[in-house]
Amino acid sequence: MHSLGEYFDEFTHRDWQTLDPTAVDDTVRLAVVGLGWFTREWALPGIERSGFTEATVAIDIDSDAVATVANEHDLIGLTPEEFRNGVASEAYDAVYVATPNANHLEYAEIAADQGTALLCEKPLEASLDRARRLVTACNDADIPLMVGYRMQTDPAVRRLKELLREDFIGDVLHIHGTMSQMMLGELSEETDQWRLDPDLSGGCALMDLGIYPLNTTRFILDADPTEVYGHTRSEHDPFEEVDEHATFQLRFPDDVRALCSVSQNAQHASRLEITGTDGQLILDPAFYEREARELTLVRDGVESEIEFDPVHQLEEEFAYFGHHLLTDTNFVPDGEHALADMRILDAVYESAATGIPIAVE
Repeated sequence: MHSLGEYFDEFTHRDWQTLDPTAVDDTVRLAVVGLGWFTREWALPGIERSGFTEATVAIDIDSDAVATVANEHDLIGLTPEEFRNGVASEAYDAVYVATPNANHLEYAEIAADQGTALLCEKPLEASLDRARRLVTACNDADIPLMVGYRMQTDPAVRRLKELLREDFIGDVLHIHGTMSQMMLGELSEETDQWRLDPDLSGGCALMDLGIYPLNTTRFILDADPTEVYGHTRSEHDPFEEVDEHATFQLRFPDDVRALCSVSQNAQHASRLEITGTDGQLILDPAFYEREARELTLVRDGVESEIEFDPVHQLEEEFAYFGHHLLTDTNFVPDGEHALADMRILDAVYESAATGIPIAVE
């Protein structure tokens, strides 16, 4: 077992990295599809900072957004039709898709047709059926597919997983995960947006936020739930067609339980709390890309806080993607891994509709 000091000393190191980015001659050139605020404020800076990637092409249905982003970042701007027809295909090695959920499939199919590696944002698609089609398209074309679970490349989460593996808190008994925000104030005040359109989003609180505690719990436990029990509700007019709030319980092997609650219309907060037979681990705040993290370890009546310099989460995600392409190694958050999330989310919605626990196939 490692000493606790070792986790303090090199907390933010990349345990997956074997290449020195300063010694790499080539980078992975990315065509970026979807130029919303997340791409502009977080993904593009992350691509630039990662050391293994660079953006070369910008694509969106909004021609003004394409012109602006292409000019600001010195990129080739394309319409979706031009991208589909292979214009400037020699200028990129991989495709990053950050569109509304229901548009992921069409761009993944283009990447598959072009034989180009794909990094697709989560959730994989707006429905389980479309997610299956996306993974099948990539598998049939034999292209690498990674899904953008940035928590899996966040050093804080990776060190937390190591602590669990080293039995710092004994056997895990239960996990609590929460994530909430005032969506209509923090992201946009417009009610005519894709997250509120069930055809584009597939759902709201559960699909957009619930996937964070769900996938992070699967990752740190290295296990999948066998049963779910969920509840959703909507109280305000803008959320009439989607879920405003959601709560769900996950039952894992060895009867480990995770209770997760998410909301698109509540106080901004996020927290992940893991309780074991000998201690507790708390990551607070946990899931937002724009906040520094602090990990608290409680064991033997002693509480220790691990303070560390925050990393740029998208920098870590794109570094992982580029590094693994350059080294021809497999991604952990691949298509099959993401399909498991889609099956679980589908089961949570079924449970919410029927009022009974649902087994996850």
